[in-house]
Amino acid sequence: MMMNIAKTAFVGWKVLVVEDEPDNLDVAFRILRHYGAEIVTATNGKEGLDSLKTFTPDFIISDLSMPVMDGWGFCYELQQDRSTAQIPIFALTAHAMLGDRERAIAAGFTNYLTKPLTPANFAQQLVVILTAIPAFQDRVDNFMAKA
Repeated sequence: MMMNIAKTAFVGWKVLVVEDEPDNLDVAFRILRHYGAEIVTATNGKEGLDSLKTFTPDFIISDLSMPVMDGWGFCYELQQDRSTAQIPIFALTAHAMLGDRERAIAAGFTNYLTKPLTPANFAQQLVVILTAIPAFQDRVDNFMAKA
């Protein structure tokens, strides 16, 4: 189902994207910026943790397989810190096998996004998982374009 997402859907949202693959990082950055988000990027979990010292995102998108510190370790570190434990974090992976979503959620991820990232599917996946978060309900009205 194709959604008509408003061009201003993510105006006012702050997003941290942690991804080591340049093309995926670029797609996520461009799409989120297109919809108005403020984005900070990192290429591994350690860089992601460092960026959180000066940037407080509304949510985080993190690849699972990265050098230095992978997404699993990054998520674990976020859960251990009271200042970051409540930030929704979405696993980003090409490993969309049966049970992977459940494994990610059990590890502390809020939800799961699948690769490859394309303009057609990324924003739609994101809108669907964000609308399921009760704390964001007052902000989701901006997601849908008015016909």
